[in-house]
Amino acid sequence: MKIRHRITSIMLIGGMVLVSSTIAALETDKDTGMVIDKGFETVKMHCTPCHSARLVTQNRMDRDDWLKTIRWMQETQNLWKFPPESEKEILDYLAKHYAPHKQYRRAPLDVKWE
Repeated sequence: MKIRHRITSIMLIGGMVLVSSTIAALETDKDTGMVIDKGFETVKMHCTPCHSARLVTQNRMDRDDWLKTIRWMQETQNLWKFPPESEKEILDYLAKHYAPHKQYRRAPLDVKWE
């Protein structure tokens, strides 16, 4: 049984290292703090003229909620309508890099005090 616990511990630590190295490998723009990837320039061009990039990077939404936010800005904040290909690129980028965080925390231990 102890070997199983050691193997599980090694696998968990290995998984955390993999996740950490993947996150650390993402290059960010020094001016905006946004992840540099396909769609970055389009998002920067359409979003940062009206508000700080921080407003994007501090939020975490799924694709549908990003679309609802864009529609709200178009309806109430005078945001222009995007060409369909630009809107798709924006949503792809936001959904990939600014989606809700996955939780990597283990379940609480079932401790029995003696």
